[in-house]
Amino acid sequence: MNTLKVFCGSANRPLAEAIAGQLGVELGHAMVTTFKDGEIRARILENIRGHDVFIIQPTCNPVNQHLMELLLLIDAAKRASAARITAVIPYYGYARQERKTAGREPISAKLVANLITVAGADRVLTIDLHAPAIEGFFDIPVDHLRAGPILADFFKRTCKPPLVVAAPDEGAVERAIKLQARLGNDVGLAILVKHRPEPDKAEIVGMVGEVKNCTVILIDDLISTGGTMMESAEYLLNQGASAVFAGAIHPVLSGDAAERLRHSVLSRIVVTNTIPVPRTSPDDKIVVLSVAPLLAEAIARIHENRSVSALFE
Repeated sequence: MNTLKVFCGSANRPLAEAIAGQLGVELGHAMVTTFKDGEIRARILENIRGHDVFIIQPTCNPVNQHLMELLLLIDAAKRASAARITAVIPYYGYARQERKTAGREPISAKLVANLITVAGADRVLTIDLHAPAIEGFFDIPVDHLRAGPILADFFKRTCKPPLVVAAPDEGAVERAIKLQARLGNDVGLAILVKHRPEPDKAEIVGMVGEVKNCTVILIDDLISTGGTMMESAEYLLNQGASAVFAGAIHPVLSGDAAERLRHSVLSRIVVTNTIPVPRTSPDDKIVVLSVAPLLAEAIARIHENRSVSALFE
């Protein structure tokens, strides 16, 4: 069996260190620097010839910087004769540009897939793609993990019944149904109905389901500006909900979203560490759950050529 080697760029070193710790290996030595003109230089500082290499790098903000770091590290590993290179991308940037919405637009998620493949990756390991069809953009194997069970375990322990899982829009319905099933048969389901009078603008016009005197869990794959979650929470409280929690896998948290969420009517905002989120205090409203055990288990299975399918649900 080739030696397992784990490296990372600058995007989320704490997560990479936690994964390496779970695997019982040292995080590999690599260097990523930026020249004064903005060019990035990457170098792997140890022998990896014939080794099984995993490069951990979410392509989060600054997206282009982190994407370029990933591509250069993959290329460096390829040129250093690694036996196999797996790009571990906990959060896949550009995933919201998976199709054309107007004429003369690129399909950016497909282009990123091409870049990762051409750079030299042999497979990709990722978590909760915004559009699952992105798996099909790659001509190499993609292991697409789900972190929903991690959130479900937290909500089981902390939320008081009666519970209702709510989808903030039609795009989150499937995720809400899966979370409802994980939480138990006595958990309700609600779907907020939205009208979109113009692009990038949505108004809540109604709701399917009942939330009166219930603890509601709003669920989505990511939180960007936080607007959808905050507006949905206010609507649900006006409909009689006793408390509203928000859950999402990826804390994109653009601009001042984190602070706005902390001062919102939401009781808790539960996310994972696919993207780093600085906590302001031990009682921070934003709760960060770790995906390190999930990714470490997947990496171990890939390295040992065991099935990863059990981790997909």
